[in-house]
Amino acid sequence: MNAGKQHPRGGSPKEQRTLAGSEISQVPKTAGAGRRRRSLPHASRQRSRPLSEETLRTTPLHAAHVAAGARMVPFAGYSMPVQYKDGVLKEHLWTRAHAGLFDVSHMGQARLRGEAPLAAFQQVTPGDFKGLKAGKQRYSVLLNASGGIIDDLMAARPDDDGLFVVVNGACKDNDFKVMGEALAGQVEIERLEDRALMALQGPEACAVLTAHIPQAAQMVFMDSAALEGFGTDVLLSRSGYTGEDGYEISVPASEAERVWNMLLADERVRPIGLGARDSLRLEAGLPLYGHDVDETVSPIEADLGFAVSVKRREAADFPGAARILGELQGAATRKRVGLKVLEGAPAREGAEIADEDGKVIGIVTSGGFAPSLSAPIAMGFVPPAFASPGTRLRVIVRGKPQSAEVTAMPFVPHRYVRKL
Repeated sequence: MNAGKQHPRGGSPKEQRTLAGSEISQVPKTAGAGRRRRSLPHASRQRSRPLSEETLRTTPLHAAHVAAGARMVPFAGYSMPVQYKDGVLKEHLWTRAHAGLFDVSHMGQARLRGEAPLAAFQQVTPGDFKGLKAGKQRYSVLLNASGGIIDDLMAARPDDDGLFVVVNGACKDNDFKVMGEALAGQVEIERLEDRALMALQGPEACAVLTAHIPQAAQMVFMDSAALEGFGTDVLLSRSGYTGEDGYEISVPASEAERVWNMLLADERVRPIGLGARDSLRLEAGLPLYGHDVDETVSPIEADLGFAVSVKRREAADFPGAARILGELQGAATRKRVGLKVLEGAPAREGAEIADEDGKVIGIVTSGGFAPSLSAPIAMGFVPPAFASPGTRLRVIVRGKPQSAEVTAMPFVPHRYVRKL
């Protein structure tokens, strides 16, 4: 997630060629697809164990996906749509031009309640949640004791009912266990398993949603509200994980398919699968958990320093503060960067990064073909001395060195609505 720097959200799977003659995305082939060297859209730390079709969970929208002809794949323990009949390229470009509708119900939703849930939440994150105003949402990370990122998340105050937290689907059981243990006696965690979550993304998302929830037009990026819409209760935020303007829409699971169909009845909206979700978030320069970020990576290494608030830096009271503050002073040994691949095939996750003399200095953590740019792009980690935009490097693809250049991110400009 990244946004001025605050992020929207996404998910992730396994490398696979999806379009005739062009590799566009990394899509899941098998459940539990390898955690770090292969993958797709946000959320995923799919560590390993293959799951049988019988053990896969389904979202409240599963039947709607199947009825629409979606290709279903295992992802984060769920059976999820990787693409619909239009295919990944058209879904990607449709979202950039109109409005794409994503099912992200596999993600974890919860309410954190207690005497002072916002203050308590600061014990496991580096954000200034005591200062989070009503009606606002904030991107943050859940940290381990050494400053590594257990997961990234969104936390909001849509109403007076404590903190509303959304975490990645593949990590959610561990996330809530970690929070529960660390905040025992201070916070009660209610997991909202009875709610579905959708993301409506693209330049026409606001116009589409306003027809159902007029108040949506008055929200700006990272606003959050508890509203009535579609004839039910809605927890709404103006955010997402594509770099586009858009919304995340939490509704009761029992209402999910009805709301999904109401949105799709608008000719400006099409359903979008995991494949396009991954290529959209890559173009937006947003890291994917389990691939670009994991428990060994700090927020500073991941270029997520904005998630460490100024007040918390001064207080040095968050997990791993010594490491993170030291890295802010220049002690980091690696940094996440964007890469333009200047020749040859796309550099996928796991490809080595070398300097111009051929010495291997890093590794690609996400990569593929960018439909909006008609060019291959990638993200990866390199030593800080090689992280400046314009630095010429090489990526090793199938044993062959190819020219690449460090570039500022996002690759495609964000179009968040920050002011009305």
